[in-house]
Amino acid sequence: MTTIFVPTKTAEDWKEFLAKPDLHWKTGFSAKALAYSWQEADGFPTPVQKVLNNSGLKDAQLLFGFPEWKTPLPGGKTASQSDIYAIAKSNDGLISIAVEGKVNEGFGQTVIEWKQNGSEGKEERLHFLIRKLGLKNKNIDKIRYQLLHRTAAALIEAHKIIAPNALLLVHSFSEQDESFADFAELVSLYGLQATKDAIVGPVEIDGTNLYFGWVTGDQRFLNK
Repeated sequence: MTTIFVPTKTAEDWKEFLAKPDLHWKTGFSAKALAYSWQEADGFPTPVQKVLNNSGLKDAQLLFGFPEWKTPLPGGKTASQSDIYAIAKSNDGLISIAVEGKVNEGFGQTVIEWKQNGSEGKEERLHFLIRKLGLKNKNIDKIRYQLLHRTAAALIEAHKIIAPNALLLVHSFSEQDESFADFAELVSLYGLQATKDAIVGPVEIDGTNLYFGWVTGDQRFLNK
């Protein structure tokens, strides 16, 4: 994977990084709404900044954002592709942030569904995720697989840049908070209670402070 990046000029530049641009780049869908929301912001989008300021990560400042960032995982060639990977700083040091944008899309298969038609690669990946996320002896069958590997991505990237903090951030543009229950179920594995428009945590995972956040985005970006 390349380590050289060219800054975007407009939100439309984000389209080329999508796995299926013609399918995902549509008005009213998360990829386009998220791109415009972050590209047009001076730092974090306002709703994200507000939630951060009300958390243990207050005064966070966005340093770099990478659209459609791929974090390699063992057990196959498919990486965890964050809609945005962001590096920020706060009074508590660097923050590694894996951002997942949503409108009415779900988080995909549960772990038990994903394990069907299993393979050695899937077994290797699942064991890695369980270790990386500190979930040994936890029942994760009903957890959405996408949420697991996206959380792992935030931790993996935190270790690369020696960041003491990692954050899984769901940036939702759904008026009905679609799939919030799935997010809350993941968070409950760590003895935390998810709250809309808030960041909860941290829990310490292998020396890193792990946080979880759900932010409601500005609805006007759905019309872009």
